[in-house]
Amino acid sequence: MPDTGSNHRRGLGVLPAPGLVIGGIVGLQCGAALTTRLFPAVGPAGVVTLRLCVAAVVLVAAWRPGLRWDRGTWALVAGAGTLIAIHHLSYYEALDRIPLGAATTVEFTGPFLIAATGSRRAIDALWTGLAGAGVLLLTGSGHRLSAAGLGFAALAGCCWGGYILVAKRLARRVPDGRGLALAVAWGALLSLPYGLAQGGTRLFRPAILATGAAVAILSTVLPYSLQFEALRRLSRRVFSVLTSLEPAVGALAGRLLLSQHLSLLQWLGITAVALASIGASHLAG
Repeated sequence: MPDTGSNHRRGLGVLPAPGLVIGGIVGLQCGAALTTRLFPAVGPAGVVTLRLCVAAVVLVAAWRPGLRWDRGTWALVAGAGTLIAIHHLSYYEALDRIPLGAATTVEFTGPFLIAATGSRRAIDALWTGLAGAGVLLLTGSGHRLSAAGLGFAALAGCCWGGYILVAKRLARRVPDGRGLALAVAWGALLSLPYGLAQGGTRLFRPAILATGAAVAILSTVLPYSLQFEALRRLSRRVFSVLTSLEPAVGALAGRLLLSQHLSLLQWLGITAVALASIGASHLAG
């Protein structure tokens, strides 16, 4: 029987690492835009449960991870899975309350802090100030944004920043998708009670299952596989630079797929956060 996991890794290995990150961002943001259409039926937590459960089945089937790992590796798997679950639940609660571009920009403060902490130069204050100004422009001008939505987005950002750190260590210990597969499976189990509470039996309707499965492939299986491989090959500084595109891609996806509008000042805020991350990451040692 062919080793599908090894074939999958060899396939990703021929692609440039920056392209993996950008592809993951596009899939993640387009998938996030599409999943909002399921909110009225199953709620944000229901969408998360569908995404993670389908993704877990696909990844475990593809990589067939074993269970004979040391405690340190299991701790990283559990940590990554927990961060994935909390990130998804909070991020989609944010999307239910504020536009995609705004949610992604606030969420992006997590990776920004990862990039900024890599340098101790005086100019770091400039990038931190620019990022802070960007968030103020985004949240304090144009359309008023839900405080709860901003809070959920900030929590998602903390989890995403933590995931980058944990996943980087996991990728070094397990240099293929087996660790990711079990992390996503653990995240799916953690999200299941919340998803059932919000979505109930509606989660098992064929049309919703089909849509959830398609979204899981687009916005979980592909992005996480691409970015996990990229984390194995890139430094966290370079990875954070590349993910600076995420706020802009999120805003564009919201505009094109959901007809969500942001004011000029809010667009300037998104741009400021992205530029701050690029600057901080470029100067990080």
